[in-house]
Amino acid sequence: MNLLTEATGGGMGLGITIGYIVIIIAIMYFLAIRPQKKEQKRLAAMLSELSVGDSIVTTGGFYGVVIDITDDDVIVEFGSNKNCRIPMKKSAIAEVEKAETE
Repeated sequence: MNLLTEATGGGMGLGITIGYIVIIIAIMYFLAIRPQKKEQKRLAAMLSELSVGDSIVTTGGFYGVVIDITDDDVIVEFGSNKNCRIPMKKSAIAEVEKAETE
């Protein structure tokens, strides 16, 4: 009789352990993975709407204006010096502010 209760009790402990693991994985999904995927979608949508004349901020913190766009690259003009034009990857853009059209 004693062996029967020990075997049953061990199975319940395993079930509880698996339950805790499932709960921890669910918490990790909602706290880490899901917000990261939402941010990636937001960034992809922002870059797809990028157009010439938009003001941008790079991941390095530089402010500039987009003057040309290709598939993966953009040419950005930095500062008031019209000769400071630098080609860069679209993935280096952190924020976009749309140009005002009047």
